[in-house]
Amino acid sequence: MYFAALLARTEDGWEASDTELDDVETLSDLADLAREASPDEDTVLVLIEQEDSWFGVVRIDGEEDPRIFVSDASAAARSSYGEILLTDELLGRDPGDADDLDALDLDGTEDGDDETDDDGDDGDGVESAGSAEAVPHGPVGDAGILDDLGVGEKELKSLSSDALTEIAESLGASEVLETVR
Repeated sequence: MYFAALLARTEDGWEASDTELDDVETLSDLADLAREASPDEDTVLVLIEQEDSWFGVVRIDGEEDPRIFVSDASAAARSSYGEILLTDELLGRDPGDADDLDALDLDGTEDGDDETDDDGDDGDGVESAGSAEAVPHGPVGDAGILDDLGVGEKELKSLSSDALTEIAESLGASEVLETVR
């Protein structure tokens, strides 16, 4: 189960709204959605959480590029919402590489070989670390994303099961977040 909310900083404090991500296909779509929540170009945080698996924070400051933090890239890569956040840039890939590899149908049977578990898959559907397209386990992105708001890099990286609530508490926004939860 997913939970997604927008926290917009205003003159009067934080305002929260739950958000539906069904129509969001790209990071650009997500950034546009966040900017709509704050017409004054204040800071907007997009908080996304998949129950006890991973969480992500996207920070939009006016027209600046979004800043992203994902708590567990490999877990997020297995979800449609996580894929939105895991950009090539965030993962340190050349944008053209993934498209070229996706266009090839390399399933290990090209030379008449039987399909085996030697295709880079651990057996659990996740590519092994030796694979060119492997996504790192653990956090990726800008861990300093909330430094100026009172949540330091070390604290952000150590959050786990109820991360969004803990972030909201540190921001002084726990009550407004709970109203949309």
